[in-house]
Amino acid sequence: MELLRFFAFWCGTILFGSILLGDTEAIIVKIKRLCKFCDVQATSCEGKGSCKVECNITAICPHDEDVCVAVWRKKDDNVTFDTVCHNPAQKLYGLVLDDYNNSKCEMKERNGMGSQFFICSCSEDECNEHIIFNPYIESQLMAVILVSLVPLLVMAIIVITSFYCYRVYRQRQASSRCKKGPQLDFSDAHAIMIDDEGSDSSSTHANNLNHNTELLPIELDVLLGKGRFAEVYKAKLKQGSSVSEEQGFETVAVKIFPYEEYASWKNEKDIFSDADLRHYNVLHFLTAEERKVHRQYWLITAYHPRGNLQEYLTHHIINWHDLWLLGCSLARGVAHLHSDHTPCGRYKVPIVHRDIKSSNILVKSDLTCCLCDFGLALRLDNTLSVDELANSGQVGTARYMAPEVLESRINLENIESFKQADVYSMALVLWEIISRCSAIGEVKEYEPPFGNLREHPCVESMKDSVLRDRGRPEIPNSWINHTGIQVVCASIEECWDHDPEARLTAQCVVERFGDMVYLDKLSNCSDSEEKIPEEIFVVNEK
Repeated sequence: MELLRFFAFWCGTILFGSILLGDTEAIIVKIKRLCKFCDVQATSCEGKGSCKVECNITAICPHDEDVCVAVWRKKDDNVTFDTVCHNPAQKLYGLVLDDYNNSKCEMKERNGMGSQFFICSCSEDECNEHIIFNPYIESQLMAVILVSLVPLLVMAIIVITSFYCYRVYRQRQASSRCKKGPQLDFSDAHAIMIDDEGSDSSSTHANNLNHNTELLPIELDVLLGKGRFAEVYKAKLKQGSSVSEEQGFETVAVKIFPYEEYASWKNEKDIFSDADLRHYNVLHFLTAEERKVHRQYWLITAYHPRGNLQEYLTHHIINWHDLWLLGCSLARGVAHLHSDHTPCGRYKVPIVHRDIKSSNILVKSDLTCCLCDFGLALRLDNTLSVDELANSGQVGTARYMAPEVLESRINLENIESFKQADVYSMALVLWEIISRCSAIGEVKEYEPPFGNLREHPCVESMKDSVLRDRGRPEIPNSWINHTGIQVVCASIEECWDHDPEARLTAQCVVERFGDMVYLDKLSNCSDSEEKIPEEIFVVNEK
C-alpha cells in the first residue's frame, strides 16, 4: 500500500510539472515581439518629420530575436512603405541593422539602393508604426537654438543681478539716511531749525509734545488762514540770544486750536507724533504745545511761503515739468501714508488722510507738494474693530468725497477701502493740476472739480452729480494731445472709477509718473508763467 501511495505521488508531480512547463512555453510565446507587417505599398508620407505607416496588420514575430523594421523608398513619383519583422543578426536588403536597440524607429538614409532609400529598426512592440525622419537634424537645430539663447540668458542674468544690486544699494543708502536722521533735544529750546526756503529740512526734529516748563519763544506774525477748527499763523521762532535779532529768528507756521477743539488738536498731534510719518512730501512737524494761559493748543510746523496748491494754481499757469513735479510728489506723499513700511523698510501703521483736496496740499519752494491738515486722518491699526471704523463717520469735503463715502457704504471689513477713497480724491486734485498746464493748449481760469456746482456744495448735491449722474470732471480731447498728459489722464480715470476695487493704488500712480521721467527730461523746464508776481502767503484750512 505504501508503495502504491509513493508511486501516485511521483506521477502527480510529473503531471503538474508537465502542465507548468506547458504554461511557461505559452508565456514565452506571448512575449514575442509585435510588429507592423505589410508588404510594399504606396504611401503619402513625404519623407519629412514624422509619419504613420498605412499598415493595418500587426504580426507576432516568429523568432525571439526579431525586431521591427520599416523601409521607405522613393523613385521618381513612386513612394512606398514596407514593414517587417527581421532578425538583426542577418542582413536585410544587403544592409546591417545597427540601430535596433532604439525604442523609436528613426530613419537613416542609405545610398546605393537604386532609389531614395530610408530604413529604421527598433525593439518595442509596434514601434515601426510611427517613423521619424531627420532626428539628428532636429537635434542639431535644437542645439543651435539653445546656443543662440545662451548669450541672451547670460545678459538677462547680468541685468537682473545689476538691478538687484542697485536696489540693495539704494535700500542701504535709505537705511543709512534713516539711522542718521536728526533728533530733537528739548534741553535746548532753540534747536529747531528750518531752512530759509521753507523746505522740509531741519537740523533737529520734534515729533512730540513740548514738555518743557518754558514754552518755545514764538512770536506770531501774520494770520494766514482761518478754518472751522483752527487758525494758522506765520510766526517767528527765536533761535538764540547770542545773535542779532534779524538772524535770531526762523519762520514757522503755527496752527492754533481753541480749548473747545481739543479733540481735533489731539488727533492731528497724534498723527504727527508718529515718527514714521516723516517724509519729504508730508508737512514737516516740529512740535505741539499746550498754551494754558491763553487756553489754546498749538501745532508748530514748517512754513512754505508758496501757500497751498489751490491758491498756487489759481494764480499760476504751469508747464509740463511743473505738472510732473506736482503730480508725482503728491502721489508719493499719499503712497507713503498708505504704505505699511517706511522708505527704510521698517514696518509702520498705514494712515489715510480722508480729506485730500488742493487746499490741504502745500507747494514747496522746489515746486513739489507736501500733504498737510491731518485733523481727519485715521491710523489703520490692525487692532481697530469694525465698530470703531464705523464710528469714524462720514468725513471729508463733499466736493472731493468718493461715491462710497457720499453713500456711507464704505466697506468697513477691508481697510483698503479707506485708501481707495483717498485715491479718488487724489485723482480730482490731479485733474485740477492738469487744468492749469500750458501743455493742454488753451488754459482756462482755475476752477475746482465739479465747478458747475456752488462754492461749497452739500453732500446731497454731490450725490446727485456723482452717484445719480455718474458725473466726473470733463477731460477734453485737447488734453490728450500731449503724450505725458494722456498717460496722467488715463491714470486719473482709473483712480476715480465708481468701483473702489477697480482703482489704482497711490503707489501705482507713483510708478506711472516714474515711467514718464524721460518726458520730463525732454520738456522745456522753463519757469511757470505767473499771472501775479506777488508771493501768496496762504496755508490750507477748511
